[in-house]
Amino acid sequence: MVEITTNWFEACRVEDAVQNGGVCVKCGEEQIALFYFTRRNEWYATQNLCPHRRQMALSRGMIGSVGEDPKIACPFHKKTFSLSTGECLSGDECAIQTYPVKVEDGLVYIGLQN
Repeated sequence: MVEITTNWFEACRVEDAVQNGGVCVKCGEEQIALFYFTRRNEWYATQNLCPHRRQMALSRGMIGSVGEDPKIACPFHKKTFSLSTGECLSGDECAIQTYPVKVEDGLVYIGLQN
């Protein structure tokens, strides 16, 4: 049985994050989109690569909600994805990778599993 561990890396300070929007954070060669919903006081992280056009664009997308589920819409073609699960909410069979986020002492951390 393989044990999965989460390695946390410091993404930014809370005050550096875009309120009610996203930023792109680079961890090694990987680009991760980090989102902060101020009205919900919730943080989300996903891959930055949109699976449809293969563009690094999700961090520039528009956030919102479908019912209680927070979502991101790609800025190019408006396909939407759940920020909680990564599931495509536009009816397509693709999904995006999501990552855990935590805030400690004014710093935002994203968890990568290995």
